[in-house]
Amino acid sequence: MATRDLTGILAAIAQGDRSALRDLYAAEAARLFGVCLRILRDRAAAADATQDTFLRIWDRADRFDPARGAARAWLAAVARHVALDLARARGRELPSDDPDLGDVPVEDDPAALLDATADATRLRACLEILEEKNRRSILLAFVDGLSHAQIAARLETPLGTVKAWIRRGLASLKECLAS
Repeated sequence: MATRDLTGILAAIAQGDRSALRDLYAAEAARLFGVCLRILRDRAAAADATQDTFLRIWDRADRFDPARGAARAWLAAVARHVALDLARARGRELPSDDPDLGDVPVEDDPAALLDATADATRLRACLEILEEKNRRSILLAFVDGLSHAQIAARLETPLGTVKAWIRRGLASLKECLAS
């Protein structure tokens, strides 16, 4: 789905249009499930996080500002934050062994996969031009869901240095993706 379409759908959701939320779910649920699954590494927890993501989108769609970034990036950020919140909460809970508590993920839409493949190819190319320290820090933060402090510990690097690497790397990525 094109970014313009997602921007319009988010605007409709912000005005309380339930059918727009259904359209967004049909277009983006599989991708957002993937974001949650990457962080949580548990299909049932990722399904819960995906559902919570759409609830949060419903509540906060009015906060999306297309001038600040692409709709798909905003959606992924919402999913990432929800998954990280759930991961932190799961650390304080006892897991259930009940297999009936899970959910079946939505199958990927072939057209969405093509768009995602094109976006992923472009992102990979931009990531490859980053210095290794910037690329690794960004991947640990945004793909593995580690905090800055966890990255600093893993890389045995001062926290301020890790934050600077991520900030500079994101600025370079933004510039590369904009061109």
